[in-house]
Amino acid sequence: MLTVISFVGFTLFVAVFSWYKLRKENLRSKDGYFLGGRSLTGGVIAGSMLLTNISTEHLIGMNGSAYKNGMIIIAWEVTSAIALVIAALYFLPIYLRMGLATIPQYLAVRYDDTTKTIVSLLLMLSFVFTLLPIVLYTGAINLESIFNVSEVFQISQTEGIWLTVITIGVIGSIYAILGGLKAVAYSDMINAIGLMIGGLLVPAFALWDIGNGSMMTGLGKVYEAVPEKFNVIGTEDSVLPFSTLFTGLMINQIYFWGMNQTIIQRALGAKNMAEAQKGLLYTGVFKILIPLIIVLPGVIAFYYYGEQYYGDQDFIYPVLVKKVLPLSLIGFFAAVVLGAVLSTFNSVLNSASTIFSLDIYKKIIQPSASDSKLVKVGKLSSLILAVIAILIAPMVANAPEGLYQLMQQLNGIFFIPIASVLIAGFFIPKVSAAGAKAGLLVGFVFYLVTTFWLAIDIHFIHIWGIEFLLNLAVMYLVSLKFPATTAMAIPRSPLNLQEWKYAKPLSLALCVVTVAIYWFLGR
Repeated sequence: MLTVISFVGFTLFVAVFSWYKLRKENLRSKDGYFLGGRSLTGGVIAGSMLLTNISTEHLIGMNGSAYKNGMIIIAWEVTSAIALVIAALYFLPIYLRMGLATIPQYLAVRYDDTTKTIVSLLLMLSFVFTLLPIVLYTGAINLESIFNVSEVFQISQTEGIWLTVITIGVIGSIYAILGGLKAVAYSDMINAIGLMIGGLLVPAFALWDIGNGSMMTGLGKVYEAVPEKFNVIGTEDSVLPFSTLFTGLMINQIYFWGMNQTIIQRALGAKNMAEAQKGLLYTGVFKILIPLIIVLPGVIAFYYYGEQYYGDQDFIYPVLVKKVLPLSLIGFFAAVVLGAVLSTFNSVLNSASTIFSLDIYKKIIQPSASDSKLVKVGKLSSLILAVIAILIAPMVANAPEGLYQLMQQLNGIFFIPIASVLIAGFFIPKVSAAGAKAGLLVGFVFYLVTTFWLAIDIHFIHIWGIEFLLNLAVMYLVSLKFPATTAMAIPRSPLNLQEWKYAKPLSLALCVVTVAIYWFLGR
C-alpha cells in the first residue's frame, strides 16, 4: 500500500506542478507550443535535457550492460560533457543567431529545402523505429517488475508488458500533445530532481547494506571483490573499447548533444544565449555524475548475484531495486522511473511533431498554414507517431548485447549520415547541396550493408568513424563536380546573444574532470 501511495503521490505532484506553471501560457502560437515561448531558463533546460536523455533505456540498459561488462561503458556518459562544451561554445551561438526552431532549418539555409526534408524524414524514422519503442519497452520492464502487473491482472508477463507499454504511451502522449514543449520541460525539471534523488538511493542503500552501515566500506568491499569491473579502459574485444573514443564515439556525442533536435530544442527555447549556455553546461555537470545512477548499480548487482542474470541482463536493475530499497521508497522510485520514461517519450514526440509541422507540413504540404493550424497538425502527428511506437515497442525484446547497445547500433543508421552533413556544413564551405545528398545516401547504405548485412567483424563505433570519413570524402568530391550556385543568406534572431560569463571556466573544468576520470579509473 505504501508503494502505491508514494507512486501516485509523486506522479500527481508532477502533473499538478506542470499544470500550475502552464495555466496562463499561450499554447496556440507556433513559438508558444513548439519552443515554450522562447522563455526557458538554464535550470529548466538542464533538467529537461537530462531527462530527455536519461530514461529507462539507461536505468535498465546501461545498468544491465555494467552488470555484465563493468564500468567501461561510462564512456557513453562522461564524454558527453566534452560534447556539451563544444555545443555550448560553438554550435549554440550559431543556432541562436539564426533564430532556428529546428536543426533541419539550418540545412535549408546552408544547402537547400530538399536536403532539409530528407534529414527531417530520417529523424522522424529514427524517433519512431528506434528511440521511442526502446524507451517504452524498458519502462514497461521496470514497472512490470516493481508492481508485478502480470500477477495483479492474472495475465502473462508478455501481456503485462504490452499493457504497461500502452499505459505509458497514452500518458506520455497526453503530456506532449496538450502541453507542448513547456509542459514537457517543466515536468522534466521535477522528474530530474526525482531521478537524481531516487537513482542515488539505490547504490546508497546497497553500499550501506554491503558495508554494514558504511557506504565507503561497502564500496571498498565491492571493489575488492570485482576490481576488473571498475576498469574503464578494457580490451579491444570488449563491448566498448577505449579506442572508440577516438573514432566514432565523439562524432556521435557531438551530434547527439549539439545537433539532435530532441536535445537541442530545449536550448532553442531559451530566453537568451546565457540561459541556453547555462542549460548545456549544467547538463554536462550532471553527465559526469550520472554514472553513479546508471552504471555503479550494475557493478553492485554483480557483487550480489555474480553471473546469475547474464542471460537476462536487462532485468538485473529492477531485481536490485526490489532487494535494497525499503517498501516505502519503491513507489517513489517507480514514479521516478515513470517520469523518466514519460520525459523522454513526450520530448521525442514533441520534437518529431515540431519537425513534421514546421519542416514538412509548412514547407511542402501547406505553406500558407497559420500558427493555430500548425499546432493542430503537431498534435495530430504526435498522436499518430505515438501509436506506431506503441505497436513496435515489444518487438525490441531479447537484444543479444542488451537494449542499450541495440539502441546505439540502430541510431547509427541515422545519426552518422546526418552528423556528417551538418559538420561539413559548419566546417567545409565548399560542400554543396548535391554533395550533402550524396553523403546522406552513401552513409545510410554503407552502415546498413557493413553492420546488418555483411556483419563485418569491426566494432560498430569504429564503423561510425570510417563512415564519417567516407561521407566527408564523397561530399567533397561530389561538390567539386556540382558546386554550390547560391550564397548562404543567414537570418538574424532578436534574442539577447550575450554569452554567459562563466561559460568558458566551467567548460574548462568539465574537460579536466573528464580526463581525470580516465586517468584515475584507467590505471
